[in-house]
Amino acid sequence: MGLIFDSFWRAVAYCLHPRVIALSVLPLILMVALSFALGYFFWEPAVAAVAAWLQNYELVGAFLNWLDQVGAGAFRTVFAPLLVLVVATPAIVFLTLLLVAVTMTPQMVALVAQRRFAALERKRGGSLLASVFWSLGSTLLALVVMVLTMPLWLIPPLVLLLPPLIWGWLTYRVFAFDALADHASKEERTGLIQTHRAPLLVMGVLTGFLGAAPSLIWASGAMFIVAAPLLVPLAIWIYTLVFAFASLWFAHYLLAALERTRAAAAPVRPVSDAAPTMASQSQNVEDVLPKPLPGTTPTLPGPNPPTTP
Repeated sequence: MGLIFDSFWRAVAYCLHPRVIALSVLPLILMVALSFALGYFFWEPAVAAVAAWLQNYELVGAFLNWLDQVGAGAFRTVFAPLLVLVVATPAIVFLTLLLVAVTMTPQMVALVAQRRFAALERKRGGSLLASVFWSLGSTLLALVVMVLTMPLWLIPPLVLLLPPLIWGWLTYRVFAFDALADHASKEERTGLIQTHRAPLLVMGVLTGFLGAAPSLIWASGAMFIVAAPLLVPLAIWIYTLVFAFASLWFAHYLLAALERTRAAAAPVRPVSDAAPTMASQSQNVEDVLPKPLPGTTPTLPGPNPPTTP
């Protein structure tokens, strides 16, 4: 747990680094531009399709009629747009995570390594192409699980638990791989992820719940749906910051764990290699002493003998 907390506060401090702040601008601009482009072309058709789909269900119609009776009929006009925003949220989250992983994570891992682990050997066990395929495969798997569990979102407690858990698992998969891709070998990466699986999952789930914070914005969107053009960029900005923090958190944790693992596995020099033996020391002393001439008695160096008057 000590390594988790140490990496946590270091990641928070690094989020204030000018280089990290500058790197966060690119995914934010790309996601906002993509969101507005998709909204421009597909927002009204999507809202109309959802509204028509809702009218085909008697239960939903009864619910909307009940809202009219209790004086909350205004909610009928924002129900379909709000549902479109809720359904679009997972796509926004996944795309933001991928953009952070591709555009920010390699630079932030390099920053952490440069400032804290400059002596750590780079074994390059994962290439950029492998990282991209790993991230895409994990994202597709998370999307499948997300779609399959969407009917459970109708149960109030599960809608607050399932999406953050799925996002947390995806965060753990993507950022754990990227943090070790440059410095660890394939065997080291596999061993570290297996050894630290539990704390890494905890870190991912906590990040998933942090990433669920923009969902509170949609709660206000039910009353202020006209503010969606402002709320969506704000949500994307929060997602970008959360995933940038998660990337730094995983980088600090895993590079420190890699350094400790290599230090523990380093061979220990035997004592005979570290210090010369007494016999070798005496032999060295004999080598430097002057050798006596033939027929004379050898003398050891020392103070001059007293002379007789």
